[in-house]
Amino acid sequence: MIKASTYKVDPRGIEHRLLELSSRRSFFALYTSNSYPNTEKRYEIIFGWGAREVFTDHQVVSNTLSDGWKFGFLGYELRTQFESVTQENDALGQWPHAQFFTPKVAGVLHTDGTLEIWAQDAFAAEEAMREVMDKPKRLASGHTSLHFEPLETKDEYVANVNALKNHIQRGDIYEVNYCTAFRADFQAVDSVSLFNNMVEGTEAPFSSYVKMRNHELLCTSPERYIKREGSRICSQPIKGTNRYSEKDNEAAQSALVESDKERAENVMIVDLVRNDLSRVAKKGTVKVSELFGTYAFKNVNQMISTVEAEVKEGVSNWEIIAASFPMGSMTGAPKVSAMELAERYEKVAREIYSGAVGYITPEGDFDFNVVIRSIALNKATGVATLHVGGAITILSDAEEEYQECLLKAESVLKAAK
Repeated sequence: MIKASTYKVDPRGIEHRLLELSSRRSFFALYTSNSYPNTEKRYEIIFGWGAREVFTDHQVVSNTLSDGWKFGFLGYELRTQFESVTQENDALGQWPHAQFFTPKVAGVLHTDGTLEIWAQDAFAAEEAMREVMDKPKRLASGHTSLHFEPLETKDEYVANVNALKNHIQRGDIYEVNYCTAFRADFQAVDSVSLFNNMVEGTEAPFSSYVKMRNHELLCTSPERYIKREGSRICSQPIKGTNRYSEKDNEAAQSALVESDKERAENVMIVDLVRNDLSRVAKKGTVKVSELFGTYAFKNVNQMISTVEAEVKEGVSNWEIIAASFPMGSMTGAPKVSAMELAERYEKVAREIYSGAVGYITPEGDFDFNVVIRSIALNKATGVATLHVGGAITILSDAEEEYQECLLKAESVLKAAK
């Protein structure tokens, strides 16, 4: 592919322009950091559109994700390929287990404002650059309301959390991520405007808008699943949440990190991630470079830890994913037992929720988020799904866990009002 470049580009303007351009394309992917500071950040924005090749479900294998521009997602139910678990619950959104496309056009906006776009030849690259650099038209927003209904009552949620605590008490598991779901039926929705509403309410650093024919994901995730740059891999699990305080957020962050329950959740998942990465890492290279970091977002505070390692020679991207997917923050520990119990008590399949969205670069590097704080649309069936979950430990209070779920869903539900 041939590259075109320009400089001193405004991230917000380019993001709006790219989202405008998505309306004319069946395959489109945008990942934005929303200018949130992160020491592990490589790009402000990365995007691609058009599909020279599409890989779905069983076609997403080792060679597919080795190198060359690829954009796509790993659905939570892909876990059945990596662990001895089955999918028993109904899939409301009818999403593939995984899907990637090789773009006709790919681009990145670097943190210094440099915009680079690749296409088949020099003419196509310059044409794509002209399209992207046109001023956003700021078209009037279309219909963005979705009437989400919970698929379980508060009483059912509380009963299931208490049942899971009984499993923890018996020693079946130490921790489990239990998720609850919402559904909305729709005839039409302006997904780009809805995504903009969601981003304004969160400004999350791993936000993404992905469109693959009739399936569209609107995701405002604050969490990285895993990144590879050369031989280094890095995962940043989140466990620990409280509300952002307009009055005194330093006190709110202190309360978060001082909570025995939140620290216990975080450290159990950090240990699980360390164990996962050790399966593909050089001996002695797995380390926790940050433990119990507290980060403020527009609506919540999160406790984030960073685990990194050097991969063994010859380890493929597929092997790294197989060793660590699904991510520990969305399963629990031990991973297989936690997934089995979550499946038993949850109402519907998670599908793309609890999975990952990301990209592969020409060099074979990659970066994937954790799909949370998201709306998944199936425009063929007119079904929108929204999931939210949290870690259940022996210290969990079911009523408080329910309120935490509502807090996590708050920004997304507000955007869709």
